[in-house]
Amino acid sequence: VDFLRNLFSSALGLGSAEKVLDELSLDGVARYIKSGKCRNIICMVGAGISTSAGIPDFRSPGTGLYANLQKYNLPYPEAIFQIDYFKKHPEPFFALAKELYPGQFKPTVCHYFIKMLKDKGILTRCYTQNIDTLERVAGLEGEDLIEAHGTFYTSHCISFGCRQEYSLDWMKEKIFSDDAPRCDKCSSLVKPDIVFFGENLPVRFFSSMKMDFPRCDLLIIMGTSLQVQPFASLVGRYHRSTPFVCSSVQADHLLGLLGFGGGMDFDSDKAYRDVAHISTCDDGCLALADLLGWKAELEELVKKEHARIDSQDKKEKASESKGAAAKASTVTVAPESKKEE
Repeated sequence: VDFLRNLFSSALGLGSAEKVLDELSLDGVARYIKSGKCRNIICMVGAGISTSAGIPDFRSPGTGLYANLQKYNLPYPEAIFQIDYFKKHPEPFFALAKELYPGQFKPTVCHYFIKMLKDKGILTRCYTQNIDTLERVAGLEGEDLIEAHGTFYTSHCISFGCRQEYSLDWMKEKIFSDDAPRCDKCSSLVKPDIVFFGENLPVRFFSSMKMDFPRCDLLIIMGTSLQVQPFASLVGRYHRSTPFVCSSVQADHLLGLLGFGGGMDFDSDKAYRDVAHISTCDDGCLALADLLGWKAELEELVKKEHARIDSQDKKEKASESKGAAAKASTVTVAPESKKEE
């Protein structure tokens, strides 16, 4: 009986739940983290954490990615990420990839805040919908990340009989030379390992969520509208007592019911757990870092890492320019024929 009661309580949101936060505010969240009781934080993030880096989100009216794809003459905006359309017409996707390719943008305050959670030893995992690899650039490693919608970090031949793997640098060279990337072994198209509509999410997404969410003691959601499944269903995987803190998120309260988690409740008389902090993602992270006493450390980390990236880019561009100049000056000149006297 106790087993069944606990099963229904965790799966359907039934029964009583412990109130963990002493106050439903960012201050309450900060005190909870500082108490030492919060050791397994999960971050769920979307495109909103990268907009301050200059990368557009998908759905914002006027500025979102889907609102600015007319130049590619698509039958509908989402076609650019449809696997069947890509196989027949890869050019629009690779033209867009050239505009948004990793390495042209620096991680945001939000990315480095998540890195700080890792450095403090309290980040269990970051579940991201983003494909821009900025979490990796900020210092998170593969074990820290669940890249739910895949990544540009690696690429594979789309032929099931081949599946040759290619690196980020290989793909970058192809895209910026305006060639549709073709496999060196079988000449089939090569696609970055991002999840297109019509493809399955990585197996690791499903295996990790079963392990991570039962032990999560704080869920931080940033920069996602929670409109895309199955990513949005993760909010139903947490324990009923696990607090949320949401920054720059438009969450449908019905999503919790669909995920059997009881829904998000920020402002009713029965609210006991969830905190909404409506601001930009960067401002929200700075505000929480300030309450935790980490603000100066976070700002210094961002400054130092951005300077390092700028210095590295400068060296790479100088090396490329030097190489191009050397190549241009290497001209074979036929020796003058010796005049007969």
